Amino acid sequence: MRILVSGGAGFIGSHTVDALLRRGHQVRAFDALTPPVHSTGRRPVYLAPEAELVVGDVRRGEDWRRALAGVDAVLHLAAYQDYLLDFSRFAHVNDVGTALLYEVVVADRLPLQRVVVGSSQAVYGEGCYHCPVDGPQFPGPRDLDGLQHGRWEIACPRCGGPMEPGWTAEGALAPHNQYAVSKYAQELYARTLGRLHGIPTVVLRYSIVQGPRQSPSNAYSGVLRIFATRLIRGLPPIAYEDGRQVRDYIAIGDVVEANLLALEGRTADDEVYNVGGDRSVTVLEYAEMLSRLLGTDLAPQVRGEFRLGDVRHIRSDVTKLKALGWRPKTDLTQVAGAYVAWLRAQGDRHDYTEEALTHMRGLGVLRRAE
Repeated sequence: MRILVSGGAGFIGSHTVDALLRRGHQVRAFDALTPPVHSTGRRPVYLAPEAELVVGDVRRGEDWRRALAGVDAVLHLAAYQDYLLDFSRFAHVNDVGTALLYEVVVADRLPLQRVVVGSSQAVYGEGCYHCPVDGPQFPGPRDLDGLQHGRWEIACPRCGGPMEPGWTAEGALAPHNQYAVSKYAQELYARTLGRLHGIPTVVLRYSIVQGPRQSPSNAYSGVLRIFATRLIRGLPPIAYEDGRQVRDYIAIGDVVEANLLALEGRTADDEVYNVGGDRSVTVLEYAEMLSRLLGTDLAPQVRGEFRLGDVRHIRSDVTKLKALGWRPKTDLTQVAGAYVAWLRAQGDRHDYTEEALTHMRGLGVLRRAE
């Protein structure tokens, strides 16, 4: 097959490009090569030389036309993600970009066999919790007053009692921030237009993906990058809130396997699948794991700061995808070690984290509890 990977020079995209080439596919990467992911604006050295690269913007129909020429399937990964206040950019890149993909395919009558859209666990908001009195609950966003007073945990919306985070299946949607809203809208465009115009479409909702090639210059790219870049420089990692937030992390190799499964038609059309790590880890546990891996006793700093729009706990239920024979296989320590080795090889020891924190504080996105 001839496969187009939008965002193909990025973290998830480039690893998927490698795997597709190994399977004998012809691959074209479509990428804008823009900061903060691509600090130089040039083709990254890790992008396989066998892959064709089309430099362009998903917000431009003519760029989509160049990228789509002659392809059989599309893995649409190009996206904008951070915690800043440029709300319209999320809609322009994530939603307009997706709508334009389908617009060009329909207008030009392109015979695509499949479109796979990379979405996010973020669309769930807080997801599923379990109350011992009232059973499963799907709470809304935490109130600002509670966060400002350091009340991190979520009480049952019915009885007011404590709850435990559950595993969230594909049905519960309650996006809490601008990125999450844009990813949900992206899914709606893709599934609705795919169904309406007979374009086989699958949506994959990734949990927090970890591994080599996460850009060290992108200060919003996840906890592994944030913690590792500081620990390598002899600085303690910084945890938001109290560091006891629960997440499920997934290794890049496992995500690539899910992408291949979807691209090669082993998933059902017009379906959504969680792609998660199937394990629970707190932020503090993750920091401690990385510290042990790097042979340091630097404890994480817990400053009582919180980001607007963050969820307290979220874990994705991967039962649906596992029924197709997929399962996460890579240990977190293994993928963290691979990232640290890759990061050291880059030679970039600049601390982008403090710059990002200062910027977010100035915007009011990052705040300190009283």
